[in-house]
Amino acid sequence: MRCNLRHPMMLLAVTGFVAGTFWSSLIVAEESSGQSKPADSKSVAAEVDQRIEAELATSKVKPAGLANDEDFLRRISFDIVGTLPDAKEVTLFGLDPDPDKRAKLIDLLLTSDDYALNWALYWRDVIFLRATNEFARVAIPTFETWMTTQLQQNVGWNKIAQALLTGVGEVSEHGEAAFVFAQQANAEEIAGEASRIFSGIQLQCANCHDHPTDKWTRDQFHSLAAFFPRISIQRRQAMPPSFTVAAFNAQGGGRPFQQILQDAEAIVRRFDTNNDGKLSKAEAAGSALAPPFDRLLEFGDDNRDGMLSAKELKSMPVPEMPGRGNAEHYMPDLMQPTDKGKLMTPAFFVTNAKGRTGMEDEDRRALFAKFVTSPTNPWFAKSFVNRIWGELLGEGFYMPIDDMGPERKARMGSVLDYLAHEFVKHDHDMQWLMRTITNTRTYQRQVRFNEPTENPIPFASAVPTRLRADQLLNAVVKVLGVDEGPRHSTGPLQRGRRTPREQVEALFGFDPSTPQDELLGNVPQALFLMNLPQIANALKAEGNTRLGQILANNKTDKAAIGELYLAFLARDPSDKELAIAVDYLVKVGERREAFEDLAWSLLNSSEFLSKR
Repeated sequence: MRCNLRHPMMLLAVTGFVAGTFWSSLIVAEESSGQSKPADSKSVAAEVDQRIEAELATSKVKPAGLANDEDFLRRISFDIVGTLPDAKEVTLFGLDPDPDKRAKLIDLLLTSDDYALNWALYWRDVIFLRATNEFARVAIPTFETWMTTQLQQNVGWNKIAQALLTGVGEVSEHGEAAFVFAQQANAEEIAGEASRIFSGIQLQCANCHDHPTDKWTRDQFHSLAAFFPRISIQRRQAMPPSFTVAAFNAQGGGRPFQQILQDAEAIVRRFDTNNDGKLSKAEAAGSALAPPFDRLLEFGDDNRDGMLSAKELKSMPVPEMPGRGNAEHYMPDLMQPTDKGKLMTPAFFVTNAKGRTGMEDEDRRALFAKFVTSPTNPWFAKSFVNRIWGELLGEGFYMPIDDMGPERKARMGSVLDYLAHEFVKHDHDMQWLMRTITNTRTYQRQVRFNEPTENPIPFASAVPTRLRADQLLNAVVKVLGVDEGPRHSTGPLQRGRRTPREQVEALFGFDPSTPQDELLGNVPQALFLMNLPQIANALKAEGNTRLGQILANNKTDKAAIGELYLAFLARDPSDKELAIAVDYLVKVGERREAFEDLAWSLLNSSEFLSKR
């Protein structure tokens, strides 16, 4: 887990209390007045624009104009359904005189299956691209299917979060178990990721010490981890291997490791083949001590002879065994690493709501899911709104989008508070939030060049963003008409057995929480696009390839260049671009060769690889 130390210490730690009080007062005021009817998307979008434009005016910043139809169509298509429009869609949308066509298109796209799949893949990347589990890939197909279904049914974000936090079952059958499985059922890893993803607060820096730039303490981190110790991952040896997320106290969940150590005398008697009263690693091979034997030597081999006696096993402190289940969570004593540590009571650091020791796993995680999704935790709604706003507009109210908290100051914070409040009133409806944001003038603004400044005013113009790996491949498949084959491999987990889509996602993938200025292309990515056989064959200007069809259907070079731009970039070429292309055709002298070069240049252009 990364420890984000990029932000300086902010003053006024009481900000969190003020924000919480403001949030609670809104809820109480509405409950007492009975004014609970949520506003529609258009009215909320208009209010958002009014607030943002008022702040821009105060800062004497003039917002950019609205993007033209071509740029809007490409942007909204990538954002909602994960691919670019085709040439016919670009032309028809531009010719449509309906002044409300953008809002109608947004509604249409949000009802499509492609919307659900696109955002399921987004959440897959959020969860899996920081996964600590080397076998995490086995859970990806099932998670994608499960999350797609949730989005198709427009299940509220609070319900989805609760399901992910409490998920159990065989990971190839239960997509909701993916979040816990991706973190190896490690209580500390789950605590850090649950805080980051579901409250937008990076708490993991408080694992070993009080947070250096926030008010969170080490006790608060480990109190959060105390919700998750009683989870185990059971592995069934098979090809591919099978994994189940379970509570160790549940039927079939296995025994807690503490009990295994208490049976040390019986285990030693059974497996001590040379009757010396000790177990070597070879002798322990068939016992419950085999998987953690090396680690047990670190904790319990008092005489350092490379073996373990029953006395050493029974007297040793119980080490944390990630994924094997522990009765309770103990905060390690950093000065006494062999000590058991401090017993922690489950508590949610934002509201200080508590559970108790002794609770079963299902009860602990259900209680935490209730705490984190409650309206009394303002960070739950604000973190989701900030994340989606940042993904759609290229920058959030807080940056990075997963590093919020009371010591951070939101840019245009009143807009975030307002949107988050309306999101809660709409029962955490994700489609409503998407519709609202994409209907704002702020979302629909042009991209424009701005001189770099130390503290730029946000949201005055659109920000280009790099396409996610799955969106990039969707665009390549759509433009070139290639058959990508199956989405997922079904064989062993070797890299060489990955499908083309899996290869692209492995090479071009990035955690969507990463700020855009940290995302850079590289040589292996460019070489991959050049050498992937499906792409190289499709870019030949002959036969029934897409490029061959363009040349066959357009006898003049200018018409062919225009269709090429529409296909690759969803827009017409500028006069300058058209002139450069025509000159190049004359210079090369061979039509097919020149058009193959033009197609290669468009495919590898920064414009094709990004959302503008």
